[in-house]
Amino acid sequence: MKIILLSGGSGKRLWPLSNDIRSKQFIKIFRRPEHCVPMGSEPADEYESMVQRVYRQIKSVDPDAIVTIATSKSQVSAIHNQLGEDVGISVEPCRRDTFAAIALATAYLHDCQGVPADEAVVVCPVDPYVEAGYFKTLEAMCAAAQNGDKKLVLMGVDPTYPSEKYGYIKPDNRHGAGGYTFTEKPTREKAEEYIAAGALWNGGVFAFKLSYVLEKSRELLGTDDYHALFSGYASLRKISFDYAVVEQETSIEVLKYSGTWRDLGTWNTLTESMDGNMVGDVRMNETSVNVHAINELGVPILVMGARDMVIAASPDGILVSDKEQSSYIKPYVDAIDQQIMFAEKSWGSYRVLDVEEDSMTVKVTLNPGHRMNYHSHERRDEVWTVLKGEGRTIVDGMEQPVKPGDVITMAAGCKHTVIAGEGGLQLMEVQIGNDISVADKKKYEWPL
Repeated sequence: MKIILLSGGSGKRLWPLSNDIRSKQFIKIFRRPEHCVPMGSEPADEYESMVQRVYRQIKSVDPDAIVTIATSKSQVSAIHNQLGEDVGISVEPCRRDTFAAIALATAYLHDCQGVPADEAVVVCPVDPYVEAGYFKTLEAMCAAAQNGDKKLVLMGVDPTYPSEKYGYIKPDNRHGAGGYTFTEKPTREKAEEYIAAGALWNGGVFAFKLSYVLEKSRELLGTDDYHALFSGYASLRKISFDYAVVEQETSIEVLKYSGTWRDLGTWNTLTESMDGNMVGDVRMNETSVNVHAINELGVPILVMGARDMVIAASPDGILVSDKEQSSYIKPYVDAIDQQIMFAEKSWGSYRVLDVEEDSMTVKVTLNPGHRMNYHSHERRDEVWTVLKGEGRTIVDGMEQPVKPGDVITMAAGCKHTVIAGEGGLQLMEVQIGNDISVADKKKYEWPL
């Protein structure tokens, strides 16, 4: 089975655990199955993110599944950090809605990965909260697209209540048996009518042969060539796959999925899917009712006598909200303009501890065997103090081993990198300058 996972958005409705770099699908909030937790691991390793959960579920159903993630450049490091280097990634240069993203990923599979045009692929979001049966349905969809006589195969989710938040796939036999029409987010009364007539929720999952979308790409975007799509991506039509393709297609098959299916886009829906009500160092007394608390800080949170609340603390901020009110968080988060305080990179992660006018202090964690890019900064000096683990630094081409207590100084313009040993590496980085910016970074070829 070949799968394209659509991974987009910043997930601001899950602030402060998500931000412009760390989208909601990378928040480690779901408890891993016991057999997936390594012996002697850290407490944080007991949890997994949405993308890790979905990836694990795919591989449990089909160990040979080939997964490609369509995403923005800002998410590439977090994907490699959480899933490893083997997962395929189709990078969107900017956001152009789902049709362009799917067309680019399809062309990537065909032109860059050598997948034949007559092979089928299934496309689904990266962040649904679902059971194993969902991925068995994906397998069936992929097989139907490969071997059936329909051009497009969709997933319809068996509705459990008349939701106003989801789109609906409605049977429509006015032009012959097997026809469908599509409606977005109806009123509750209309949703009840649709369900009574056999409608399903639109799961936003599509299966097709590559040739089908390559043809649609030529028709709607003017080309199906990966490099042409990538280089001209910013000027492509901004249009959804549902509107551009699904609603126009008459050769459709719908496969039904009956099982758990939740869109975890708000704190309210996310907490409903958590295994427990506390993550991190949280203490809660018995008078607290229907409270969920998630703590990523190194200090305890104590909750007493609270009701129907979500509490979330991260380096980016602290949220204390009534659960229902938490759905209205976005405009308040949009008004917050501050330094990103935590981010995952392909080599590990960093957390900003202190920001002053002429300095910034950052705690850097490198995963075992990983390294930073060989780079320099023009407008700031840096000082590294090794806190934990062993490794190597390369400064202006000169390599030296490092251990806890070692201090490495890099002046502005100096090329440098650090490589973690087998046990990983943790260091304190102090940046000194009057114009500290993430844009002040120049990369070089690896010196060794």
